[in-house]
Amino acid sequence: MTDGLKLRTMKTILHALSYGNIEVEASRKLADLKRLDPMRIFYRKLDAGVYNGEYNVPVRLYFPTEEAMKKGVEEGHELPVLLFFHGGGWVTESVDNYDRVCARMSQSTGRIVASVQYRLAPEHPFPTGLLDCYAAARALFTNRFLLNTNPEEIAIIGDSAGGNLAAAVCLMARDTGEFTPEKQILIYPALNNCYTEQSPYPSVKENGEGYLLTAKKMENYLTLYQSSPKDRENPYFSPLLAKDLRNMPDTLILTAQFDPLRDEGEAYGEKLLAAGNKVEIHRIAEAFHGYFALGIKFLHVQESFEYMNAFLKESSGS
Repeated sequence: MTDGLKLRTMKTILHALSYGNIEVEASRKLADLKRLDPMRIFYRKLDAGVYNGEYNVPVRLYFPTEEAMKKGVEEGHELPVLLFFHGGGWVTESVDNYDRVCARMSQSTGRIVASVQYRLAPEHPFPTGLLDCYAAARALFTNRFLLNTNPEEIAIIGDSAGGNLAAAVCLMARDTGEFTPEKQILIYPALNNCYTEQSPYPSVKENGEGYLLTAKKMENYLTLYQSSPKDRENPYFSPLLAKDLRNMPDTLILTAQFDPLRDEGEAYGEKLLAAGNKVEIHRIAEAFHGYFALGIKFLHVQESFEYMNAFLKESSGS
């Protein structure tokens, strides 16, 4: 197959997959196909939970090795943790669907990954999912979880809508003073409140059609996530709106070249930097939104883990 034919074939596939409006149940069933991953039997994992009021928020723990699992749970050793919030537009995806992603993340970083099954919209609109994530973070940072944790060795991480939740949890923690995250990793995060022609970001117009995630889908996701249009003015809904970004965690932001969310992620990083925070921003060349779920063999994912591990190592001082 010639390069020209490969390119045309790829564009045809992308166009077919880049459909417009979101149909919630159909989108969820499509996402659930990821549960068929045959490698999941090899994962070292443990299911637990934390309470947000009367609701028990499921949290799944992934361990890099059997020894880490024994030390972290049976012996109570302090081990570094990645607190992870999955993507899916606040509407689809689950801890089960991200099994392989989180297992590989644990193995590739040498850290425990705690993946949070927050409640989804539209059944549970903003701020329910965010408060589930915040409750999990508070329990982990204040040592009210089954792991014995050092707050300085916990990084909050999320991709896409999960990146939004990670940024919002860090903002909320800064505002409440209940705990202090030291590090956050935002992978092609959704941080703005508008994906129409009124968006100020060129990537929405350049990449808003034909690259899997479309601008129309993002508008649908926001509408399903919000409890009312007024939510879009809330910085916990759209962290890019935050007027005060001082005293935020050290931050790593990874964006994808062919992603409508690219520019807002980079703009958030610049705002954090201007507010006096330590920030790294890396654009993954030739990558599409969602690439992080492709698996460790993909070069974009390997590149991302190189940035992540360097960031975590520097931040921990090791």
